[in-house]
Amino acid sequence: MSTILATDSGLGGLTIVAEIRRALPDARQIYLCDNAFFPYGTKPDADLLAHFLKTMRAAIRRAGPDLIVTACNTISTICLPELRAATSIPVVGVVPAVKPAARMSRRKIIGVLATPATIDRPYTDDLIRRFAADCRVVKLGSAELVAMAEAKLLGQPVDMTKLRRILAPFFDLPAARQPDVIVLACTHFPLLRAELAAAGPAEVAWIDSGVAVARRVLEVLPKDSKGTPGADLALTTAPAGDALRRALIQAGFDHIETLDS
Repeated sequence: MSTILATDSGLGGLTIVAEIRRALPDARQIYLCDNAFFPYGTKPDADLLAHFLKTMRAAIRRAGPDLIVTACNTISTICLPELRAATSIPVVGVVPAVKPAARMSRRKIIGVLATPATIDRPYTDDLIRRFAADCRVVKLGSAELVAMAEAKLLGQPVDMTKLRRILAPFFDLPAARQPDVIVLACTHFPLLRAELAAAGPAEVAWIDSGVAVARRVLEVLPKDSKGTPGADLALTTAPAGDALRRALIQAGFDHIETLDS
């Protein structure tokens, strides 16, 4: 049985876990919910890097994974080289789905919806230069949307008026200048897919990286993986309240522990 450790600051990484489960239903899943440092997208890079590497060392000791998935665009763009240098365990990151969006767009106008930490990062700009040079790209960074997605999974209603206000830079334009494909470049955002679709024009396609990440996990996972036997496990970095526990249990993690770092 292979053991896969996926991590995010909150519950957004569960969208990636769901795709990995579809691809590898027999693998043991460990989910690190770094709720003590939520949200990653508003933290200074240096603080986030130091915290993340320390937390991952503790999670690796506890989980004994065969493969790590940084199920967060912010972490993937800031911390991947340092994490890979710190461990011999294969690491799969999350890349904004700019390439398929550019291929899919009929108008050659695409949107990239991300956290503020991801939207203006050189890594994101390089993806746009490499794969969307023939497109006009509308970039939008929102920390509010991360909180809204997290709140939805914890049982709170989504404020559609606020959501439409956040999305206004995409759609307060003449129809011919609006993006027809929008990249969900934060793993929290697929949690709001239905609400996002309702807030925008019907013809807009909303795409994310979940399936591509799961496919990459299949490619990279060592063939001789033995893993650590046991049930799927959720680790939190701060004690989980009732709402968080319910959300993790609903996602298939009946065993929940606070990580001792």
